[in-house]
Amino acid sequence: MAVSVLKVSPKDNVLVALQDLKAGSNVVFEEESYQLPFYVPARHKFVMADLNVGDSIYMYGVLVGKAKLPIVKGGIITTENTQHAAAPFSIGERKLDWHKPDVNAFTDKTFDGFYRSDGKVGTANYWIVVPLVFCQNYNLEVIKEALEQELGYTKPGAWNSQVKKLKELYENGASVASILDMDLSPNNNPERSKLFPNVDGIKFLEHIGGCGGTREDSDNLCALLAGYVTHPNVAGATVLSLGCQHAQVSILQEEIKKRSPNFDKPLYVLEQQAFGNNELLLSEALKQTFVGMIQANQYSRKPAPLSKLCIGLECGGSDGFSGISANPVLGYLSDILVQINGSVILAEFPELCGVEQDLSDRCIDIPTAQRFSQLMKSYSDRAEAVGSGFDMNPSPGNIKEGLITDAIKSAGAAKKGGASPVTDVLDYPEIVTQPGLNLLCTPGSDVESTTAEVAAGANIVLFTTGLGTPTGNPIVPVVKISSNTNLYEKMHDIIDFNTGDVIEGKKSVADKATELLDYVIEIASGRQQVAAVSRGQDDFIPWKRGVSL
Repeated sequence: MAVSVLKVSPKDNVLVALQDLKAGSNVVFEEESYQLPFYVPARHKFVMADLNVGDSIYMYGVLVGKAKLPIVKGGIITTENTQHAAAPFSIGERKLDWHKPDVNAFTDKTFDGFYRSDGKVGTANYWIVVPLVFCQNYNLEVIKEALEQELGYTKPGAWNSQVKKLKELYENGASVASILDMDLSPNNNPERSKLFPNVDGIKFLEHIGGCGGTREDSDNLCALLAGYVTHPNVAGATVLSLGCQHAQVSILQEEIKKRSPNFDKPLYVLEQQAFGNNELLLSEALKQTFVGMIQANQYSRKPAPLSKLCIGLECGGSDGFSGISANPVLGYLSDILVQINGSVILAEFPELCGVEQDLSDRCIDIPTAQRFSQLMKSYSDRAEAVGSGFDMNPSPGNIKEGLITDAIKSAGAAKKGGASPVTDVLDYPEIVTQPGLNLLCTPGSDVESTTAEVAAGANIVLFTTGLGTPTGNPIVPVVKISSNTNLYEKMHDIIDFNTGDVIEGKKSVADKATELLDYVIEIASGRQQVAAVSRGQDDFIPWKRGVSL
């Protein structure tokens, strides 16, 4: 008989429903019987003993909540009877011993990437066009429209022919019902051949910042953009500036030098107020960008060790299975990569609430632990100052699917970081300089966090989801990983990899992790294309610090 419930950690006093459990049903776990007074949907939890008001609730072996109302044995925990709670943390003894996975299968494996002069290796090869201020977004769109189709980076009119059919129906007097009944699946129009076959694309980093906000935001924007300009997936950049904005060219150049002291990529900077005539600026931008693309096309893929991979770990649209299947799979993969001297980035600080003690204890030294503590406290204080503490992090979708407190969500999300020591703690928008597990201060907001992980150096992002999200990034493949098979089958056009067979008991976490790493090697080598890349899902949102969770 299939297992219907799961106890994640021996310390837990809740069980997770692996399938829908009817009210009145009797569940037996480890010879203990539980009569369920209420319906417990899959992914939700019920208590293993009667709880009184104020009693602690544990899951993943950590405190995740307190009972707001009495909860009877077998009773489901909800937002009505449970409130967020997390244990305090302090700087304690170092706990750096960890179970190291067997990496023999990956020690000698390589991926085919693009080497840069600083020794870093890209998993793709892009040219980027970067506005320093939102005033340049019009010019950005003009350049984009002029270059993308002519250079072969977009399908011609994938949906245009469908609009043409709608227009013809309307002109011929078709009824509203017949128009609504029409199949508008896009035509499989052939892609144009690329003029520059070694260049994966030209990407446009549109944003709404650079001026009018705080100086901190504009300085951080320059640092974030510098992370993209110096990124190993980028061959060069065109920078558009108005001239008078807070985000000055000089600040961008200083941030580039910090990240790459011997920076030698082609970088073309055009300032509208210096040019005066906008048509002249656009003409020059097109010429210089075209010349840059010629230079970018000189790069080609060559074998590189897996230690050159820097993997960003992300989750979004999480459900109650994310912390049991998809996130532990990423954690095991992270530990493999750390063992072979690669780099991984665990971000989303609001989703580390409640597991701070474990991560602090795993920091390689006291100063690293102290920095983690300071960043967590500073972020929490800022969030509370604008009326939105970490306890408000779970979304309606999270709650509906079993993540009813931030600590439950966080304890599951942190599983992405595996068990290895924390080698460095980074503030936004710093970059990775150490191999191993890096903690990066970002919001839990999917796109802002993914944007920051890429700026920090991630050349692959592994993104787990239980509800489904199309999130992508302009320059880095974002691999979408489902926590459950139903999601994978329902949203197969945006999901790349399924870990639902862990929940179903068909595969172990270790087996799925090695399977996923083999898949990552194919993506990093350009032999496989993830859904977000093929769909052109280029999400890019700089973080305005203190505004979002």
